[in-house]
Amino acid sequence: MDRLQLMTVFVAVAEEQSFAGGARRLNMSPPAVTRAIAALEDRLGIKLLTRTTRYVRVTDAGQRYLEDARRIISEVDEADEAAAGINAEPRGQLAITAPVLFGKLFVLPGIVDYLQRYPDMEISAVFLDRVVNLLEEGFDVGIRIGELPDSSMKAIRVGAIRRVVCASPAYLAKHGAPDKPADLANHLVVASSAVSPAMEWKFAEGQVVRVKPRLSVTSNDSAIAAVLLGMGVTRLLSYQIASYQASGQLQTILSEFEPEPLPIHVIHREGRYASAKVRSFVDLMVAKLRSDQALKSTQ
Repeated sequence: MDRLQLMTVFVAVAEEQSFAGGARRLNMSPPAVTRAIAALEDRLGIKLLTRTTRYVRVTDAGQRYLEDARRIISEVDEADEAAAGINAEPRGQLAITAPVLFGKLFVLPGIVDYLQRYPDMEISAVFLDRVVNLLEEGFDVGIRIGELPDSSMKAIRVGAIRRVVCASPAYLAKHGAPDKPADLANHLVVASSAVSPAMEWKFAEGQVVRVKPRLSVTSNDSAIAAVLLGMGVTRLLSYQIASYQASGQLQTILSEFEPEPLPIHVIHREGRYASAKVRSFVDLMVAKLRSDQALKSTQ
């Protein structure tokens, strides 16, 4: 095998955490995969994988090599696509990640649209409420909410959202609306750990209120359901309650004390060549998100 083929085998085994899994993924025999990894380790003079009867893990040196191998294979694929022509029809696979509720409400419709446009594409969508390292975890495109750290990723801003405190009209009619953040001490609080795990709500001008929830839940959907039933006030992101606010089922309060809006970016690794499949998906998603009124921070 040439060096690129050996890299491809190593990436498959490392990602599947199994020689047999890597063999199935590449449609190779397990002995051929074992020989390829041995040949690569001999060539490099280092141990890339730790093997036991139960699992296969990359070594520290193997992790560094894995990141480089993924980048090199991706750049070769992008070069092939560029050589085939900038207007080539996207084909192949994409791995996409986004926050859970944002992915369901805003990203999934774009994915369906994309797949309907390009029948030769397949997408794996992973929605997680944590920061995902695109390079280390093998994702092509991610949607991030919040300020971005310095990164080699290409980031395209598509909108912004706000942290809002809200309640149902029935609850506010019965208990009144707080005039300032400190007044939350006199209200029933529903807290979602997906939004405020420390139970400290930060407002403009450095104001911090430590809330004592009457009800704590682990998902934003559950917090919304509770306040719709009149349980109390909660703090969420503006896009999460946009439809309920538009219908009058929920009202925002303490709006004048909201902190700065949080930006939304579409991010992807910026290679030397434009990948047709990544470029086409990013273009579609950027256009969709920028046109959505729920992602305008001024509403």
